[in-house]
This record gives sequence, C-alpha cells and structure tokens, in this order.
Amino acid sequence: MNTMKYQCCTRCVMDTTDSEITFDSQGVCNHCRQFDERAGREWFPNEEGRRRWAEMVQQIKVSGKGQEYDCILGLSGGVDSSYLALKVHEWGLRPLVMHVDAGWNSELAVANIEAIVKHCGYDLHTHVVDWEDMRDLQLAYLRAAVANQDVAQDHIFFSSLYHFATRNRVRYILSGGNLATEGIFPSAWHGSAMDSVNLKAIHKKYGERKLAKYETISFFDCYLWYPFVKKMRTVRPLNYMPYDKAAALKELEETVGYKPYPRKHGESVFTKLFQNYYLPQKFGMDKRRPHFSSLIVSGQMTRDEVLEKLQEPLYSPAELEIDITYFCKKLRISRQEFDELMRAPIHHYTEFPNWDARYRALKRVQGLVTKALGRDIRVYS
Repeated sequence: MNTMKYQCCTRCVMDTTDSEITFDSQGVCNHCRQFDERAGREWFPNEEGRRRWAEMVQQIKVSGKGQEYDCILGLSGGVDSSYLALKVHEWGLRPLVMHVDAGWNSELAVANIEAIVKHCGYDLHTHVVDWEDMRDLQLAYLRAAVANQDVAQDHIFFSSLYHFATRNRVRYILSGGNLATEGIFPSAWHGSAMDSVNLKAIHKKYGERKLAKYETISFFDCYLWYPFVKKMRTVRPLNYMPYDKAAALKELEETVGYKPYPRKHGESVFTKLFQNYYLPQKFGMDKRRPHFSSLIVSGQMTRDEVLEKLQEPLYSPAELEIDITYFCKKLRISRQEFDELMRAPIHHYTEFPNWDARYRALKRVQGLVTKALGRDIRVYS
C-alpha cells in the first residue's frame, strides 16, 4: 500500500501514484532526471541523428542484399509505428511489414493499416493469434489481478516479430518505440512484457487449458541467442529525428488518409479499456500521466496544457458501458464476473515466478564486460 504524502513533480506531472518516485529539492522527479540522462545517450533530434541514421540505413541495406526484405517492421496501426512505416518507405528500405492480430483490433485500426500498406506498396503479413489461447491467457491475468494486463498481447507481438525475423533470415527489426513520446514510465507499475517465466507462472495458476499455439520467447532467446548468435538488432529510428507526435499525425492524415483515434491506444479495444478504466479504477494508475510527462520533457506540450487535459474524463458513462459489454461478450464472461474481477484483491507481478533476478545478473555481467572493454555492450531489449 502506498503511504506516501501526495506530491506532484514541478516539471512534469508524475506524482506519488508511482510508489517509487523521488523528488529533488526543487520538486523535480527522478523520471525527469532519468529522461535527461537517457536523452543524452539515446535521442538525437539533430544533424548528428541524421548522420547516424543514414549510416544505419546503409548497414540495413547491405545486410539484406540479395534477399527479398532487408528488415521487418511491426505495424500496430498506432501513430508511432504508422509514421515509421511512412518514413521507411522514403528511406528506400524493403521491409516485410508484420501485424499481430490478438483479437482486439478496432475497425479504425484495420482501415489505417490498410491505407498505409497500400500507399507504400508493402507486403503485409498478419499473424492472427489463436483466440482460445489469447482468451484463456487474458482471463488468467485478470484472475491474477496484476497491473500489467497488457502482457498477453505485448508478449505475443514481440515474440512473433522475433521468431518471424529468424525464419525469414532478417537481422533488423524496426520499432516505433521512442524516447520522445515514451521516455517516462514508472517501473513500479509493471514488469517486463518479455518475461515468459512470469507469463507461464500466471497462466499455470489461473489458466484453464494448455496454450496450443501461443509462442513465447525465452530469456536465453531474448538476451543471448538473438543478439549474439543470430546477430539480430532492434533499432528505433524515431530516436534519430526530432519526432513530434502531432506533426507526425498531421503528415499521416495528409499523406495516406490516416484517421486519428479518439484516445491513445484506440487501435485496441482491450488496451483502451485496460488503460482508461481497469488501471485507474483498480490500481489508481492513470497512464496519461507518464504519457503526457514524456511529451512535456521532450518539448511537445507544456505542463499547463497537460494539467488541463488531465481534467478531462477518461470515459463517458455511455462509452464505458458499450466497451464493458463488448469486453465481456468477447471473453465470454458475465457482467457479474467482470465486476467480481474488478473488486478482487490486487497482486504484484513479483508474487509470481519471474526472470528479474536473471536480468539483474545479466546487467551486472554486462557492466563488467563494458568496463573491461572500455565500450558499451548492451543486451538485447
């Protein structure tokens, strides 16, 4: 239970709903300081970024010489991955575009993906997740009452990309992940979506059937096999440019007829309900705070603008009722079962087996190797 006296950062809008937040003497939180530190290492919205990315583009093209594709691009239908798809086309890369359909796509997301693929002339491979697997795993997570309910979707998205890249002998995976819009997120709120140990433990305790086709990614695969044996790399091109989300959305609208979602992550019905109802109601976590805080520290919004946006309701009563009804019907549970799941005592993901200790050990080894070699040796992430 969080017993901290309420406090909100004077620079961003992260507050003590993050149980691990700290503040300096000026009231600025640790997330802002960590963002500044990471930005110096990872974000290059300048000529240096253009130079670095131009070199990377050439490396990707050389690695894919003689093959049908030189990279794989995961496309969710959200603004970040959609804008990246547009830029990849301009850079002259030859991506195999992959979309993972976990059963919760909104109709608008499907239309946006189709518009982008058609405009760029991409080949699209859609991996449709076995619904009975997904349903059983998501119900297991709901019964476990942990905060990171989106792991079931996120894990299969990442694992599908990496397995598919291996089968197609593609070394580079392009990700829309970026520091400018995702640079702040409290680690106390979630565990790693890659943690298959945690996923399997939760499913073993609360699932009702074996997962028939749901393909996970192991710790060995994630941090050793793919990066060092297969020499695969996940690169984030948006970190090499002055990425502005509002400008990116406008370009998508004008170029491909992209239609914006009413709210963040509107491309997934599940994620929409999870972030805008489940987390705030059950855990007191408003994901708008880290999202908007990222935009503040990257210079895309002012703090006053964000404070005003935070006054807006997460849901209208009518829209919420529609989404809960759809959610229950899709998962084949009653409204009573849903209400009982919402009232059930909460748990933390660390109450179940996980790979956190292995990851910490690996990071220690990484630090020793980096120190010995005099250069940064990063594990796959």
